[in-house]
Amino acid sequence: MADLVELSHPLVQHHLAQLRSVDTSPEEFRRLVSRLATMLAYQATSDLGLNPATIQTPLEETTGARLSQSIGLVPILRAGLGMVDPLLELLPMAEVWHLGMYRDEATATPVEYYSKIEGHPPVDVALVLDPMLATGGSAVVALETMARWGVPRRKLLSIIAAPEGVDVVREQCPDVEIHVCAIDQCLNDVKFIVPGLGDAGDRIFNT
Repeated sequence: MADLVELSHPLVQHHLAQLRSVDTSPEEFRRLVSRLATMLAYQATSDLGLNPATIQTPLEETTGARLSQSIGLVPILRAGLGMVDPLLELLPMAEVWHLGMYRDEATATPVEYYSKIEGHPPVDVALVLDPMLATGGSAVVALETMARWGVPRRKLLSIIAAPEGVDVVREQCPDVEIHVCAIDQCLNDVKFIVPGLGDAGDRIFNT
């Protein structure tokens, strides 16, 4: 069964409350997504591998460590783009691979329309980014794409999740780690997370 980590830090709760508010402007919404994505990334990368390194400081030689694994950031377009920049601040060496998907509103199933991964060597660790884990359909497609690419470790980072989406990912991708800021009550009859925060992509991009 997939590992599930729900952050309980007071700062997460503080920023998440403002993120949910209908009165939060797109500009502030983007800042809050960035802060929460940074905290998710801090947790999700806590077990990355390291190699020892020798460093020359201005005073003397000392020992340290550097990441030993290649990291891929995989935002699910378009809302996942809002989580890329804060992760690049922490992982400037990471590769960024975009996956384009949209939800068929009639069936609530994901439709993939963009991927350029094929033909490139896989990364060691893939961090799939999507602010909302609702039905789990898009997340599973993205995670399965990473598996076909040959990525040995896959992690899903979402700010808000529905229990239904968590269950789908855990059932269909049992070796994936799921990192979220909050697990909400449920999906409504049109597959939106309740209480949620509305459409993350619309609010990030003011559309």
